[in-house]
Amino acid sequence: MPAHIHILLGNDEFAIHQAAAKLGKIFSDPTGADMNTSHFDARAVSDKELANAVGAMPFLAAQRLVTLENVSKRYSGLDGHKKFVEFLESVPPFTKLIVLEVDDLKEKEIPAHWLVKWAGKNSEVAEYKTFFQPRQREMPGWIVAEAKRQGGGIEPGAAARLAEMTGENTRQAAQEITKLLTYVNYTHVIGLEDVEAVSIVSASADVFDLVDALGLRDGKRAQKLLHRLLEDHDAFDFFGMVIRQFRLLLIAREVMDEGGTLAESAQALGAHPFVAEKAWGQARKFSPELLTSIYHRLLAMDEAAKTGVMPLDLALDTFLVELTR
Repeated sequence: MPAHIHILLGNDEFAIHQAAAKLGKIFSDPTGADMNTSHFDARAVSDKELANAVGAMPFLAAQRLVTLENVSKRYSGLDGHKKFVEFLESVPPFTKLIVLEVDDLKEKEIPAHWLVKWAGKNSEVAEYKTFFQPRQREMPGWIVAEAKRQGGGIEPGAAARLAEMTGENTRQAAQEITKLLTYVNYTHVIGLEDVEAVSIVSASADVFDLVDALGLRDGKRAQKLLHRLLEDHDAFDFFGMVIRQFRLLLIAREVMDEGGTLAESAQALGAHPFVAEKAWGQARKFSPELLTSIYHRLLAMDEAAKTGVMPLDLALDTFLVELTR
């Protein structure tokens, strides 16, 4: 009997959700799908509600489908892990449970992950798959493959340019590919001139200038650049670039503080020499402690915006004021 508990984990949120959607295609009738499908955020669902969802018999279908996100953020520590494992062991075979564990994990950490350990001991009912964002140098190839998957094509040079803009954010890259294919109306392969014509390119320049202004503690200029970005784009359109830029600065700063060179920094970043040189210069304007604090603050802002705690545009405005006052 195939496994009915599927654990998807890693740092590639886009790939994890794609895999979950594929696993969830178990209903031929839309009505049956609506009546037998539940999706929960572990941080917001009660234990009773979750137990009822997985324990209810399927209605006019062979299986129920339950997806659950943010498990480790709800069930933390040894007691939390034990409680969730007990729940997993109570899931009946007629329920397909998909656990989405998106976290800033490293591949070497996977064998020790508590959910992976449990799945390994219970392979008759559970399986796990890992999904990691491509490295920066792998992104052009990923973009070429994704354009093909979406029914179009992109020239290598255009893919490299787009990779510079999106970094390792696969979801943002996929969204930009969709926009580009729509822009060319699927009539020809996406070229460099097409990439230059979409808004994300101009946004990336403003994001770089914004980070520069923050490094100089120029609050007035930083606010002006942020508001210009918000006038032309939804905050989520460029926020991934902000996170990516500070991640590059954090890596560059670590190399710098260890006595490394610009060339070594470029290798560590896996970025184009031009991008690496810019990151090296900006990293000098921030202390290692401040960069670490900013990076974690940005990740928290991203989560807060996605869960409705605080709108992203307001969070960005507040963040700039606090950083430059």
